[in-house]
This record gives sequence, C-alpha cells and structure tokens, in this order.
Amino acid sequence: MSIATENDLASYCVGVARRAKVASQQLVGLAGDKKNAWLIDSADRLVHSTESILNANRLDLDNAVHFGLTAAEIDRLKLTRERVEQIATGLREIAALPDPVGEVIEGSTRPNGLQISKVRVPLGVVFFIYESRPNVTADAAAIAVKSGNAIILRGGKEAAHSSRAIVEILQSSCVAHGIPTDAIQLVNTIDREAVGCFLKQDRWIDIVIPRGGESLIRRVVAEATMPVLKHYDGNCHIYVDASADLPMSVAVIENAKCQRMGVCNAVESIVVHRDVAERLLPMLMEKMPQIEMRVDEASSAFMPNAKRATEKDWSTEYLGPIMSIRMVHSLDEAIEHINQYSSHHTDAIMTTDLANARRFATMIDSAAVVVNASTRFNDGGQLGMGAEIGISTDKFHARGPCGLRELTTYKYIVYGTGHVRT
Repeated sequence: MSIATENDLASYCVGVARRAKVASQQLVGLAGDKKNAWLIDSADRLVHSTESILNANRLDLDNAVHFGLTAAEIDRLKLTRERVEQIATGLREIAALPDPVGEVIEGSTRPNGLQISKVRVPLGVVFFIYESRPNVTADAAAIAVKSGNAIILRGGKEAAHSSRAIVEILQSSCVAHGIPTDAIQLVNTIDREAVGCFLKQDRWIDIVIPRGGESLIRRVVAEATMPVLKHYDGNCHIYVDASADLPMSVAVIENAKCQRMGVCNAVESIVVHRDVAERLLPMLMEKMPQIEMRVDEASSAFMPNAKRATEKDWSTEYLGPIMSIRMVHSLDEAIEHINQYSSHHTDAIMTTDLANARRFATMIDSAAVVVNASTRFNDGGQLGMGAEIGISTDKFHARGPCGLRELTTYKYIVYGTGHVRT
C-alpha cells in the first residue's frame, strides 16, 4: 500500500493508533481463559495453514536478493515446516503461563484501616518495529494480547508477505474468540515516513519497542514522543578463566557461535586468560575452522595465521562467521574489557572457581550474565518466559528478555470505608 499525500499518511497512522487504543481498553477486562483459548486456537490455525504461510514466505525469499540481504538475514527470514511448528509451540507455551494482568505485586493495610494494593496492569498500546523475522510477528502479537495490550506491528518490508499471512490467521482467531481484531494491526504501507508519523502519536500509543539496527533505534529515540524500550545490538562475550574446563569451554563457545550465527545472543567476542590461551586457542581453531578469528597481538602467538583485530572489532556484532579474541592477564582485566566493549546484552564466564564466577556475575553490567553455559540461553523461551518481544539492553523499565510481565506496569488500588484525610 502506498499513500498519496502527507495528510493521507497522517490520517492513516492516527486511524490505526486510535483503533489500537480502543482495542486496548477492551482487552483490559478480558478474562485470562479467553486469551488462552485464543492462543491455543491460533497455534492450531498456524499449523493447519503451514502451506499458505510457506507460500507467502517463498515470495519474500524470492525478493531477498533485491533487498541485498546477507546469508544470516536470509536465514532469519526463512520459514520451514519445523519453524512454523516452533511458532505454534511458542504460542501454546505463552497460553500455559500465568496471566500477569491483575496480579497483586504487594499489599498492605495502613494503621487507619485503608487497604493498599499494588496491581499489575497492561501498558496499553505497543508500537513494535522489527526486522525480517516472521516468527517475531506471532511472538509479539501473542505476548501483547496475553498481557492485555494492543500492538501495532511494523515489520521489515523483506518479510511483508510472511507477516501478513501470520497476522491474518491471528486476526481470524480473534473473531472466533471475541477479541477485537484491532488488538493486532500490521502497518500495511511501505512508506518510510510512516514510522515517524506513528512516533508522534503519543496520545494513543503508550510505548514503542524498536528491534533492529542501531541506526533505527537511534532514530526512534530521537523522534519518539512516547517512552522507548531499546533493543540494541548483541556484542556478546565469553571469558575463559584460568581455571576453566577447556573441552567444556570449546563446546560452549562453538554452540554460542555456530548454533545460529545471525541472532543477537550469539557470541561475538572471546576473552581468554593467558594461562590457558596456549591450549585453548588452537582447540578453537580446530573445532571451528569455518570461523574467521580476529586476534590481538598476544593471541597471535598461538594463532599465527589469524587476522589481526582492530579497535572496531572489539565492539562489532558480526552476525556471521567472524569472532574477535583478546588475551588478558586477570579476571579484573577481562571484566574491564567486557564492560567497555560489550553491548550489555549477554556475557558469560567459563570457570571452575566459584569466587571468580560470583565476582564476574556481580561486576559485569549486562542484561544477562551466564556462568558455564552458552550465551544462546538469554532467550525468553529458554528462561521460561515463553516467547519474547525482544531483549532489552536498556535499564528502564525492563531489562533482558521482555515477556508478559515486561509489557505491564502497575497501579495502586486503595479500599476504604468512608475514610477522610485529616
């Protein structure tokens, strides 16, 4: 859909946002069992519609070459029968989770008899901007509706056909379960100015969540008139301590890097203690010959054919078969390096020294800190949250994987018996 004039675009954005606000007000009082029934039915409908979803996805894949997508981006775009089933499984897992809406976070009775409750409530309307990952369309819609929010989805043009197919299925299930279809709206214009237009609709939109490249996020932060929950890049580190089990470390690093390279929780940087570098680094090269290692001067003694790292490499999210390696002399030097260059997404330590593990976990300033396990576990599903709408590298109001509770706020409810203030 193309919009002829600036006034037409403004009218379109306001219309979408206003309908979302109305839908969000209807969702507030929706019973949890009705939302769960919608999720389960939506999952079944997605599986039954696998062929039509894959046909839509093929159109996007055919167009990928025209958009200049990398191999990692095409992998994120591609759907298979297994991936459609995984999307459906994610919806069923969300249905099985407790409904956060109405949860009493804390309560008390004042000396004068007033009863005070702090109660979890939806944020309202979420404007979600994301990259070419069709599965995110379903995940985000499911989390939003289950947590009582309406959502406006602005997916990448590269996944337009796939996202539209998924949203239409979710909306058809809404009709069957008495849920307003305007609770899930997909922006259907490719006009780049639409994003800026929606960012001005703070009367109707309560929060915007951008999930994409750094330039997109910085634009949203600069232009948004409502709060922004930021999902910056994932320059994730693994530090191999002097006491680490090296075969275990190699296996974890390989999983963190190679299981799926084009995702934000894949490891990009290895920091290794000098006492184990001579043994570890050749093991990494043998285990991952397909990965281009970019190393500092000290590490190059054990990896003479590796490319020398530049300053830029320490802070780069590669999303592909490249990894930086830095040698350090101590745990504190590793912590200093990681806190300086990490994107504060996910950082891990491999160690058998409990004191070092605890110090690392305390001192690393990241949304998730992992001990003796892959960075790939910083994921809503893996952490028991069902799917996620993103992994926030921000500190306000949510951090790490953003699931149901992260799409809520709270209000105070006060019960009295005719109390007056004196």
